[in-house]
Amino acid sequence: MGEPGIVIVGAGFAGICMGIKLKQAGYHDFVILEKAAEPGGTWRDNTYPGCACDVPSHMYSYSFALNPGWSRMFAPQEEIRDYLRSCVAAYGLTPHIRYGAQVASLEYDDAARAWTVTTEAGGVLRPNAVVSAIGALHIPKFPEIAGRESFAGPAFHSAAWDHSADLTGKRVAVIGTGASAIQFVPKIAPAARHLTVFQRTAPWIHPKPDFAFSPAARRLLRLPGAARALRAGIYWALESRAAGFAVDPRLMKPHERLALRHLRAQVPDPGLRRALTPDYLIGCKRVIVSSDYYPALTRENVSLVTDGVTEIRERSLVDATGTEHPADVIVYGTGFKVTDALAEQRIIGRNGLKLQDAWRDGIEAYHGIATAGFPNLFFLLGPNTGLGHNSVVFMIESQVRYVIECLRLLSRTQARALDVRPEAQRAHNDRLRARLDPLVWNAGGCRSWYLDEHGVNRTIWPGFSFEYWARTRRVRPGAYELIY
Repeated sequence: MGEPGIVIVGAGFAGICMGIKLKQAGYHDFVILEKAAEPGGTWRDNTYPGCACDVPSHMYSYSFALNPGWSRMFAPQEEIRDYLRSCVAAYGLTPHIRYGAQVASLEYDDAARAWTVTTEAGGVLRPNAVVSAIGALHIPKFPEIAGRESFAGPAFHSAAWDHSADLTGKRVAVIGTGASAIQFVPKIAPAARHLTVFQRTAPWIHPKPDFAFSPAARRLLRLPGAARALRAGIYWALESRAAGFAVDPRLMKPHERLALRHLRAQVPDPGLRRALTPDYLIGCKRVIVSSDYYPALTRENVSLVTDGVTEIRERSLVDATGTEHPADVIVYGTGFKVTDALAEQRIIGRNGLKLQDAWRDGIEAYHGIATAGFPNLFFLLGPNTGLGHNSVVFMIESQVRYVIECLRLLSRTQARALDVRPEAQRAHNDRLRARLDPLVWNAGGCRSWYLDEHGVNRTIWPGFSFEYWARTRRVRPGAYELIY
C-alpha cells in the first residue's frame, strides 16, 4: 500500500464515523491511527463501576447505524464499546486501522503541500489531509494538592480504574463530584467500610429516566421505522432543553425546579440537603442525571465534605478546616484536560506556525473544524462544538459531512489544499462570543471545565444542534484560500 491520502487520528466515535463516511463517499486511501490496541476511545478507556451514557442510547449512536437492541434507555459502557466494535466490523474498517500507533507530531510541508505524520514508534506517513479525531475526554486531570505523591495506598483516576484494588471493607476517599463520580459513588458505597466524598461545587442533578427495554420492546424496535421514530422523539425532547441554554438563562427555571424537587425527595436531612444545593444557575456546569447518587450519600457509611482538600498524607487527607480524614484508597473523579487535549498536540502548519502560537489567545476554529494556517487539517469535536443538552454524536456526523464536502471541493477545483481565511475564522468566532457571553455558562456564576483560563467558553456550541447542522450543510468556498 502506498502513502494514504488521508490520515485520521483516533478510533473513537469521531474517527470511526469519519472512516465509514469516507468509504461511503468513495475515498478508500485512508488510515486510522489509534494509540491503543482496540477501538472505542472514551468507551474503551472508562471502565469504572457504573460507567454508562448520560444521553439516551438511541440518540447516542450513529443515525446511519441504529441499534434496536440496546438493553436500556441509557446503555452501559460495555454495550457502547461493543456497538463501536460492531460498526468497525460491519463497515469494513479493520484493514484501515493501525493499532498501537500513537501520533507524535503533524507537520505541514509547504513545498510538497502535504502533511508529515510521525508516530511515537518512528513511523512516517505523508498524507494530503489529516483529520484529528482525538476526542476531549481522554487526558485525566489531577488536582494540584500538596503531598499527592506521598499517599501509601492505591490512588487512581476514574478513567484509569484500578480493578486490582479491592475496595471491600476499605476507607475510600473520592475527590470530585462530576459526571463520572456520580456514577461510581453509588456502586462502590455498599462495599466500602467508609466512603468520604469531597465536593468542591455541588452539581445540579436531574432524575435519570432509565429503564430496561423488555424483549418485546426490542422486537418492536426492529420493525421498519420504529427505532428511527424513537430517536426522533428523543432528539426533539433533548433539543427543547436548549432553549434555556441558547435563548435565555431565565428559561432554565423549570429545570431548576425539577432538580430541587428531586433533591428534596431523595435527601430528607436538611443539613445534607443544604450542602448539596448548588449556588449557581442550573446549566452553568454540566447537568447530571442520576437517581441513585443522592441515596448513596444518605447511607450511614458515607460522609460528604464540602471543604477543599489542602494536603494528602500517607494514610489520610486533610481538608481546609484542618480536619484529617483517614483513607486506604483515593479515587480521583476530577475530570479531564479538555481544551489542553486539543492544544497540546504537536502540530506545525504553514511557514512553521505552531498550533500553540496560533492558539496563544485561546483555542478557536472555523465551525470548530478548520484553523487558519493549517491547510487540510480538520478537527472533529474541535473548539465550541460540545453540547450541554443533546448527543455529541449528532455534532460529529455534521462535522464529518462538512469535511467530506471540503474534500469534494478539492476534487472539483483540482486544488492541493484549502486553508480557512483568518477573516472568516475571526467573524465566526466573534459571532460565537457575542452569543456565548450573555448565556448561562458565563453568566451562571460558576467555574466549569467549559471555560479556559481567561474565563472564555471554548467548549460549548451556544445554540440548538440543528442550527449547527444547518450551518455546516455546505462549504462556502469564499471562506477558504485554495492552494494549488
